[in-house]
Amino acid sequence: MNPNDNLWQTILKDLERLYNEETYNELFSPVTSTFKEQNGLITMVVENDFLKNRINKLYIGKINELATKYSKTPVRFKFISQSEVEPEPTLTDRKLTIDYRQGNLNSTYTFDSFVVGKSNMFAFRMAMKVADQPGAVANPFYIFGDVGLGKTHLMQAIGNYILDTNVEKRILYVKADNFIEDFVSLLSRNNNKTEEFNAKYKDIDVILVDDIQIMANATKTQMEFFKLFDYLYLNSKQIVITSDKPASQLTNIMPRLTTRFEAGLSVDIQVPDLEHRVNILKRKIATIDANAEVSDSILEFIATQFAANIREMEGALIRLISYAQTFNLDITMELVNDALGALLKTRKKSDALSDNNYDKIQSVVSDYFQISLQDLIGKKRHTKFTIPRHIAMYLIKLKYNIPYKTIGQLFSDRDHSTVLAACERIEKDIQLDSNLKFALDSIIKKIDSTLSKS
Repeated sequence: MNPNDNLWQTILKDLERLYNEETYNELFSPVTSTFKEQNGLITMVVENDFLKNRINKLYIGKINELATKYSKTPVRFKFISQSEVEPEPTLTDRKLTIDYRQGNLNSTYTFDSFVVGKSNMFAFRMAMKVADQPGAVANPFYIFGDVGLGKTHLMQAIGNYILDTNVEKRILYVKADNFIEDFVSLLSRNNNKTEEFNAKYKDIDVILVDDIQIMANATKTQMEFFKLFDYLYLNSKQIVITSDKPASQLTNIMPRLTTRFEAGLSVDIQVPDLEHRVNILKRKIATIDANAEVSDSILEFIATQFAANIREMEGALIRLISYAQTFNLDITMELVNDALGALLKTRKKSDALSDNNYDKIQSVVSDYFQISLQDLIGKKRHTKFTIPRHIAMYLIKLKYNIPYKTIGQLFSDRDHSTVLAACERIEKDIQLDSNLKFALDSIIKKIDSTLSKS
């Protein structure tokens, strides 16, 4: 018997003592084991919605009180009905839904999961045409827009659509900084490894290059990419590129590249309006918890507070629903303030401090490391979050030279000594860690590019 089942059996003994025989036999006695546990939330299955609602509304408080009493680690219980149970994915299904597909494609980035509105309608329709006739409709296909608006999603949707149509097609998604890294690695080898490089980048049907502006000033890499571009183009291979600005505004990118980008079709993705953002949140709820009840007024509040970056907006919604699930609470405005309070407070302080773009630096860093903004500024101590957090602190200090105490306010009111230690650590580590130095240089390029548009 697993530990959660042992805990439930212990709780059952108290429930039998606390409630009359009829209540115990109807509600609790048939539930002999736990269903699953995730992040401290233990899910139990009962026969129907009537039993589920009755337990969750009248008895869950006492059950969780007993769980706190008997469990060595913090856990909460939640009851669902048998009709809500979804079969566990098979190994094959899990691989398709969790792992990346061939060519580094995220299988969740599809046209079906992309929410369309006025701000991205043209880009979406043209992307579908490109996917339907790769190499024939628009080549290259150049997508530009600000951070977190869905460029990567739309780009990879093209690749996933092509693979769904013909699994034999060879697709490659690569971020520009990874292309640089591959090329630098190639140059640093004494033995000839060009065949390996060519097999990766030339023996393909479609290449998807994300954040091309990161190649700024990388002259040798640009020349290699220019040769690759011409090779693929002349062989009618589809080229898709994303950037944070139009090709004509790219700085420190050789003209022979920018003119080729402009020779194809350029589409932009703008900040979606309020109605569009609310629709994005509604679609997101279905992927998090289809049973979550979030009112339109709350969705509009979140969409208003996180208007400029869709990734941050979705992250706030995930945090809210997870918070409600953990404590088994209804989602109200009061709960919104509890769950998102630290994040909202930080945003208000950032707006009030000055006209400087501290929040844009935070957004670029969180986007680079593919973590949410709330995790970047929050309290989680896993390395996945602390290193990006320290880098963001370091870059704000480097860019604006504001007091450590002020920077601490931007990161959930951290003490100035914490910020000082983080900045000193990054300053030291970049002298010793070439990978960290490379990441930092890439982030700085993207920050400079983002701020130049402010």
